[in-house]
Amino acid sequence: MDECIFCKIIKSEIPCNKIYEDEKFFAFLDIAPVNKGHTLVIPKKHYKNLLDMPEEEIKGYMEAVKKVSDAVMKGVDADGISISISNEKAAGQVVMHAHIHVIPRFDDDGLKLWPQGKYEEGESEKTREKIVNYL
Repeated sequence: MDECIFCKIIKSEIPCNKIYEDEKFFAFLDIAPVNKGHTLVIPKKHYKNLLDMPEEEIKGYMEAVKKVSDAVMKGVDADGISISISNEKAAGQVVMHAHIHVIPRFDDDGLKLWPQGKYEEGESEKTREKIVNYL
């Protein structure tokens, strides 16, 4: 199987603007940024997405994301940070290697929240039951 583009970036087979690297994680500027400073934080080991990562990896991953988020926010003098991850194509995942987007936000950047819907009467309780059965 061919390696994914992120695995090639980690191996320096494809150039990137590296922001951070430690033993397990790697961060670099997104080539199609939402705002300048938009950074991707990825595990060095290939996992399809966050749902495929072992739980013992998640704590270190979130620590790397926090460290990078703080640096991005300060580095580009952002007013805020959006942290986003998409799991599977239906959610917008394009590269099938776990990655978290750290997106600097500015008061005047024009970005909005995603649309918000409503539950019909009793629907939230039924939805909750469907979810908690898997915990």
